[in-house]
Amino acid sequence: MLSATSLFLVMMALSVVMLLVLSSQTHSGARGIREWIIANAMAVAAMPLFAARGHISGLLSIELGNALLIGTSVMMYVGFQRHLGRRVPWRALGGFTAATMTAVVTLHYGIDSTPLRIVVVSLLHGGLCMAMCASVRQSLPAAARRYPYWFTICASFAVGIGLFLRAGAYGARVAGLLPQFDVPTLDLVFFACGTLSIPTLTLGAVMMANAEIIARATYAADHDHLTGAPSRRAFFAVAERECAQAWRTPAALSLLLFDVDHFKRINDTHGHAAGDRVLVEIVERTLGILRHRDYCGRLGGEEFAVLLPATSSDTALHVAERLRTALQCTPPIPAERGADRSAAGTIGYTVSIGVATLVPGETIASLLSRADTALYAAKSGGRNRVVAAAAGGYGMERRRA
Repeated sequence: MLSATSLFLVMMALSVVMLLVLSSQTHSGARGIREWIIANAMAVAAMPLFAARGHISGLLSIELGNALLIGTSVMMYVGFQRHLGRRVPWRALGGFTAATMTAVVTLHYGIDSTPLRIVVVSLLHGGLCMAMCASVRQSLPAAARRYPYWFTICASFAVGIGLFLRAGAYGARVAGLLPQFDVPTLDLVFFACGTLSIPTLTLGAVMMANAEIIARATYAADHDHLTGAPSRRAFFAVAERECAQAWRTPAALSLLLFDVDHFKRINDTHGHAAGDRVLVEIVERTLGILRHRDYCGRLGGEEFAVLLPATSSDTALHVAERLRTALQCTPPIPAERGADRSAAGTIGYTVSIGVATLVPGETIASLLSRADTALYAAKSGGRNRVVAAAAGGYGMERRRA
């Protein structure tokens, strides 16, 4: 027959499983893992104490058991706060925990009332669950990662409501509004619901941690680690989609391909750290003049590409000239300490840009090839200039510094 003892042991077993799952993620870098591990370890330690009630001292089964279980809920909440990058209200948590434990001790050694102890403890646990629900709800991320958050929101809300109902039911029993059961049916119902509370909340925590890990891995794969610009892989994925869209519409699609003039000289003269700063500055300046829908990626080394959806060749040339001018006007960057200062001691740089506009039936590879040919022409023609490619190769130089 199902009993409270068996339910406590089931919860302990589930918490052990969650503890093992969380332990496998300790080196993932996800925030909150340590606190969630502590929470489940406390739950594992608390459950045998509750299951042994009547066979061990009340100090262990009541005071210590409730202290561990309260610590479980507190650490689950702290874990969610850490994971979401939110402030942990330690003073409030300490105050509520101390007040609850004072009430537990008073209702054990002063007025020995199990129902009232359950009311007090359930209110604290329920309040913490609602606080978890509110914190996660306020931190919903982008659509691609919303499911783990909504799962946790619903789980914490449901557990919190269940705990408030439990407090209300036992309070009503104390007030004589509910009959006293010879068989603790009400206890078993609430114990059965509560058995899954910590494992369910932990499952939501694990799902959120996994979503964070996947998001970090995806970002690392799709972005250049130095400049933060989209990587070559990400750029071509977007370019293929925009190309397909341009074929269907049809709509103009233009591409700018540019790199830093004499970049090797910058590295050799001022040091690689200074060269890295130049690349970072270029991305920042480029993003500052582009539209929201334009897409700038780092293809490798000092070479960058800008995709301009719904942009004609004339407009693309205008944008390229604005970009060339903006990058040429970038304030000089101090040379790296210890580097060769035989030059002026500061870094100036320019860019050369090749421009190509998609023609009907053309692929992204062909478009990039034409832009690359135009870029080569800009380099050969003296650098710090813009050259536009014709459909069959590259056209006459249209812009010059």
